[in-house]
Amino acid sequence: MILGHVAEQLTVYRFAANTNIIVLDFPSLRMQGEMLNRVASLIEKAGLSRKVVLSDAALDATIREHGDTVETYYYGHDYRAADLAFFFAAADRQNVALDAQESRLAALLHQLGWLAPGKVGALISVPRTGATITDTMRAAMLHHELAHGEFFSDPAYAGYVQHFWLTSLTEGERTSVRHFLGSMDYDTDNEELMYNEMQAYMMFTYDPRFFLPSNVDMTPARRAQLQTEFLKGMPDCWLKLALAQHLRQAAD
Repeated sequence: MILGHVAEQLTVYRFAANTNIIVLDFPSLRMQGEMLNRVASLIEKAGLSRKVVLSDAALDATIREHGDTVETYYYGHDYRAADLAFFFAAADRQNVALDAQESRLAALLHQLGWLAPGKVGALISVPRTGATITDTMRAAMLHHELAHGEFFSDPAYAGYVQHFWLTSLTEGERTSVRHFLGSMDYDTDNEELMYNEMQAYMMFTYDPRFFLPSNVDMTPARRAQLQTEFLKGMPDCWLKLALAQHLRQAAD
């Protein structure tokens, strides 16, 4: 239903297979960026403070320094409830003026009850299909972001991913993953971010425009081996069924 939707305005979904995941379906990349780019700069972009919320001018300069625009800084976003609460609390303490879309996000989080301590939830986003986003790209992005949503909202799954990262990948493979993510300006000092992105890219991103095994110096056969091993130990959840289906289709 989400994939088939053509957003004329921001549309909010609660994901049926895991109701702790909220999906924001944006009518444009610009609206998505206006709402979430400042959050990204605080939570996970490399070279930026994990404590200081950027002003409008600083955020604009940062985006330009990376050769990006409001639209291209991120194509999809994913955050746990606690990180979003941290962002808004920090912005309030530092008297950072939020834009209209960020204020709209704050109102949504208040409605969900996510600004209170200890809340479990994950917010992800996808943009509408358009000039730069095809239907297949949107599908790949949604599946990738939903994998992050499961990680942020299911402690058993997050713990499993961490264990797999430490015990099933070699040190060389972990280093290659870090290099790949660092090339896209992810904060490679954030170890949790590294293994969260590992599972989303290696296990659940199948569109070659977004990820290839060669991006992490890996053969397709080694990736398939790791996917099969990953599947065997996964906690029971909708994501396990999705990976099993992918591996069956890949084998046909």
